[in-house]
Amino acid sequence: MQKGPIRILLIEDDLGDVRLIEKILEKERRTRTTLESTDRLWKGLALISEYPFDVILLDLTLPDSQGINTLLEALAKTSNIPIVVLTGISDERLAVEAVQLGAQDYLVKGQVDGPVLVRSIRYAIHRQETLSAQHSMLITDELTGLYNRRGFMTLAEHQIKIADRKKKGFMLLFADFDDLKRVNDSLGHNKGNQALTEVAEALINTFRESDVVGRIGGDEFAVLAIGAQFDHGEIMVTRLMQNLQTRNAQPGKPYTLSLSVGIAYYDPDVPCSIDELLAHADEYMYRHKKSKNETHPPDPS
Repeated sequence: MQKGPIRILLIEDDLGDVRLIEKILEKERRTRTTLESTDRLWKGLALISEYPFDVILLDLTLPDSQGINTLLEALAKTSNIPIVVLTGISDERLAVEAVQLGAQDYLVKGQVDGPVLVRSIRYAIHRQETLSAQHSMLITDELTGLYNRRGFMTLAEHQIKIADRKKKGFMLLFADFDDLKRVNDSLGHNKGNQALTEVAEALINTFRESDVVGRIGGDEFAVLAIGAQFDHGEIMVTRLMQNLQTRNAQPGKPYTLSLSVGIAYYDPDVPCSIDELLAHADEYMYRHKKSKNETHPPDPS
């Protein structure tokens, strides 16, 4: 349920239309709203990164963007904010295309009054919340709350496209929980699940909120360190190991958290797929695990 006023961003370059929308919303006293307007798409997208909006009213004909490309660019930057197209273009085929691409509604200026606009805004917010909840269930690991393999790989593919466009690489960390089978066999699966959630917490505490952390297999985890440079890998691994040591030093823990880790750097000048990048990181992870086993052979019991 919406708490407080509905926060609306209007991206519209016609001042007369802006004033009209303001008056329409002011008359709808049963629905509280706040309205922020801007006359350029790039300005609107910048505002989205700074302020929390509930819905966007988007004109398709702007000085810096025209037609369906305006919607596509907005959708690329506003995946969680519903967009209602509000335009002077009365074109049924364009309306159908806009909704198919991801707009929640398509309204034509001059054909909209207060009740119609408010109802469209409310429905757009509700539909977006429903879609976001469904999407979250599809891409989230139920046990740890991290991204699952589907979610991680989807975001990784997107990050590769960004890296290629901006010519800025990122670091991939691949980690395998060494002791899960032993914990499950000796202490039970409940303790094994608890250990997995603790590994997830260690990863979250090690990396930034902007990084992508996922559980991509039963005992396998992966992290995309966005914007990290090639020489940052060892620093990140060291910080992760220190966090694990701090946790393992706590008294009363029936098991030790131990990770084998591999890292790989995505260089946009030498592009590869996310599967290839994971394979590189997995190779280094295996070497790490092998070196630990040679130093500390596993207990045959």
